[in-house]
Amino acid sequence: MQKMDIAQVLEKRKLQLALKRLMDIVISGAALFVLWPVLLLAAAAIKIDDPGPVFYRQVRVGRNGKEFRIFKFRTMVVDADRKGLQITVGRDSRITRVGAILRKTKLDELAQLINVFVGEMSFVGPRPEVPKYVNMYTPYQRQVLLVRPGITDYASIAYRNENDMLEGAEDPERMYIDVIMPDKIELNMKYLREISPVADIRLIFSTIIAVIKD
Repeated sequence: MQKMDIAQVLEKRKLQLALKRLMDIVISGAALFVLWPVLLLAAAAIKIDDPGPVFYRQVRVGRNGKEFRIFKFRTMVVDADRKGLQITVGRDSRITRVGAILRKTKLDELAQLINVFVGEMSFVGPRPEVPKYVNMYTPYQRQVLLVRPGITDYASIAYRNENDMLEGAEDPERMYIDVIMPDKIELNMKYLREISPVADIRLIFSTIIAVIKD
């Protein structure tokens, strides 16, 4: 499916996309209001465990190629980006004790409710990549930038244990670029073809089930 075809799909689903955005605003606002004690507890645990900021504000590429800073609870030591790859491999030594728990339970992703509320992200959509990897996209692959990136999607579920998959690779980054990233994008394309509030609800529940099973 070419770029114009995806654009046409999105054009035909303007109303559904508007409802999707409304759902994002209402649910993220309600979630921030209800979950603030959990967010506060996570923030306190991070500060006690390892000196440094509570949030990790990495630059990611969003809708239409616009860069933004993602909110994630910090799970690694300060300046982890300068001490290794931009991907996480296995039991990465940069991960803190509390960070390991937050990653396992996916609680580190809860901070992205802020990105969803302000419109930089959606609950469901292609996971936002760092500029380094987006610059490697082909014109076909750049179609994933036509929509807001999300907290979860088909790829997030399929590769929820990505760190462990990369651990045994001779060259983890090359495996990510050549094998994992292209497959993730194909899963993103699957979502783009069926994008709707109903598809979002189904994927959210699938994500919750996958986290519980792990």
